[in-house]
This record gives sequence, structure tokens and C-alpha cells, in this order.
Amino acid sequence: MNKFTAIVLAAGSGKRMEQEIPKQYMKIGDAPLMVHCLRTFQESKVTQIVLVVAPGDVEKCRKEIIEKYHIDKCVAIVEGGEERYNSVYAGLKAVDDGYVLIHDCARAFVTVDIIHRCMSSVALYESCVVGMPSKDTVKVTDSHRKVLDTPDRSNVWIVQTPQCFEYNLIRGAYDKIIPTADSSITDDAMIVEMATDHEVHMIEGSYMNIKVTTPEDAAFGEAILKRR
Repeated sequence: MNKFTAIVLAAGSGKRMEQEIPKQYMKIGDAPLMVHCLRTFQESKVTQIVLVVAPGDVEKCRKEIIEKYHIDKCVAIVEGGEERYNSVYAGLKAVDDGYVLIHDCARAFVTVDIIHRCMSSVALYESCVVGMPSKDTVKVTDSHRKVLDTPDRSNVWIVQTPQCFEYNLIRGAYDKIIPTADSSITDDAMIVEMATDHEVHMIEGSYMNIKVTTPEDAAFGEAILKRR
């Protein structure tokens, strides 16, 4: 039986949220933000969860999140790093095989349906990413904001998470890229694209699978919870 590990990233500082506490601990509805996505992975068919938190937060998360909200599938809590890719790499080192679903806890409203479609797709393609077709026209500019190109909107996707990979594929790609990585790397698919010749497939997610980054996003998140 294949093992599916959800690596949930909760190590960010959340500066744009303008709150005294990091956004992953900010209460939305009946629980902190990170709990909503952890609950969904707990309810899904994933085998286990690895939670990546900010340095110094391991015991806090164990007591106030994992134990308090009964996230029984969490097998490890590890400290993340300065950049997102450092945190992902820390999570990958806590896994040894199977498939991984790498997810930002700020996308707290991921659904079980999305997770299960990820599991089916990654078992088939070995490398796939959740996203949605762009509803807007997209412009490509230079550093001076001069428009260089207007790509065909029908081929433009807005990327979300989970991003899903066969373990050895993503671990090997990270092993190659990490020594020279920089902050321009913003998602895991980029690392696979840079380090391998493996194709990455898109999986349709949901326009409700939002990333909570600003106070306005938090208000939208409250509305999503009420709708559910």
C-alpha cells in the first residue's frame, strides 16, 4: 500500500496580516488558522502528517495544536528555515518514501476532495500541482512595468497547494537545488522543473482554496467557513 504524507508548512511570520501573532495561530471560526487545514488532512485518506513550524515552536504546536485538536495523524513536528524551500526541505527529511503532498497551512480551506484527487494524480503522474485557470487577463512586464507580453489566458493557471510528488523525485530535486537556491524559488514545482526533466501536471483545485495573507483574506475565510 502506498504511503501518502502531507507536509504542512506553518513556519511563516505572516507580516502582511498586521497581527501581533503569526497568522497560523490567528483564530478563524472555532480554531487557529492552521487547525482548519490539519483537520482536513486528518479526515482525508493521507497516511500521515509532518508539520513544519517556526524555530522554537515545536512544543507549543505539540501542546496547543496537535494534542488539543486531536490531530492523530501527525507523526512529526520539525523546525523550518528562513525561506519556504528551507522549510519544505526540513519536512522532506522527516519522510523516507511514498508520495508527499506539500501544503501551505495558509490555504486553510483545502477540501478532502482536492486532497483525494491529488493522491490519485500523483500516483499516476509522480509530479502534479493544484491550481485554477486564471479568470483575468495576465500581463508580463519588465522591471520598469513595461508590458512585454500578454499570454493566452486559456493556458494560464494560478498555482495553489498541495503540490504533490513521488518522494524520491522531489527529494532528489531538492538535494540538487538547495546548495544554490535563492529567494526567487517560490514553489516546489519550480525545483522539479529546474533539477529534472520530469513533467509537472496541473490538477484543478478551487477558487475557495485561498491563501490567507491579508486581513481581507481572513474575512473571506470566515465567510467560507460559514458557507460550509
